[in-house]
Parts: sequence; structure tokens; C-alpha cells
Amino acid sequence: MTAQPMQTTTGTVTGSDLLAMGDIGPCELIDGVIVKMSPAGGLHSFIELTLALLVGGFVKDRKVGFCMVGEVGIFIRREPDRIRGADLAVWAHAKLPDGPPAGFVEVAPDLVVEILSPTDRWMDMRQKINDYFSIGVDTLWIVDPDEETVFVYPSASQRTALRRGDTLAGTGPLTGFTLPVSELFAF
Repeated sequence: MTAQPMQTTTGTVTGSDLLAMGDIGPCELIDGVIVKMSPAGGLHSFIELTLALLVGGFVKDRKVGFCMVGEVGIFIRREPDRIRGADLAVWAHAKLPDGPPAGFVEVAPDLVVEILSPTDRWMDMRQKINDYFSIGVDTLWIVDPDEETVFVYPSASQRTALRRGDTLAGTGPLTGFTLPVSELFAF
């Protein structure tokens, strides 16, 4: 989803406040300020579903962890609170031994997947990349539908671009998972 600069709060909101608000629509909490996000477009949604089915199925079938989608809230820091909404994230069982929490997740995922929307800016995505790695995310995949490319980040400063003809390979709880990049854009 695309973060919009429109801020909808005047005071500092905590993660607990945001959770208590219920469904206020897609948003992230950036340093105590709710930042609204526009709904996902069709292509974004198609790619998210494809990845959820394939990655989620792999994780579930092998009982190696949990796959969560739909702007799952992940705490980045507190005071002021920052919560990012990931398109898809995977946690090994060891990281969430009691299963997925009812609220926002306070444990770094092994994998985060972000799907670029047409209005996303790389400057904003760079901040998300830094946020995710600051909490200990192992790997980040950024899917760029316009370029039909998946950028694989093993750290905030390293990336590999995979295109049609390349194969995406999982690590950590996704060890053994492979996906030809062309399958993400087969419609």
C-alpha cells in the first residue's frame, strides 16, 4: 500500500491507542502520527495473494513458522511508537512460540515482503528498509511490478535484483523455497 503524507492525528498516538481504534483503514504509525495509506491496486493485490499462497503454503505445510499478510503491524520502536504495515511477513516458530499475537507483532520477522505501488517513492521505501533492518529482520524482498523485478535485501546496504529468468530462493524458515520470478508476473 502507498503511504500518503496526509496525517490524521494531532497528538502522539501509541501502538496501544492505534490498536484500540479498531479498523480505521490502512495506515502506519510513524513516530506517534497516524499516516493513512491508500488501498492497494489490482496488480499489487494479485502479487500479494500469489506470494501469500506460495510462501504461506510452504511455511504452513512444513510447519516451520507463520506467514502473515494484509499490512500486518510490526513494531519498529517505542516512544514515539513506530509501526510499519508489511504486505507479507514470515516468522519462524521459535520467534513466536505462542503463535501469532492478537495485536501488533513486537518480534522481528525473518522475512518481510513489500510490493511497490505506482505512487511509492524509493526515498520512502529506503526509510522502510532501514526500519526493518533496525529491528533485526533477516531478509527483505521488494517487488517492483512496473519493472517485473524482485529486489532481495540481505541487509540495508546490499541488494540483488532478480528478473524474469531468475529464481527467488528463501532463507531461514523458507530454506528450500524457490519461485521463478516470472510466476509473480504471469497473468
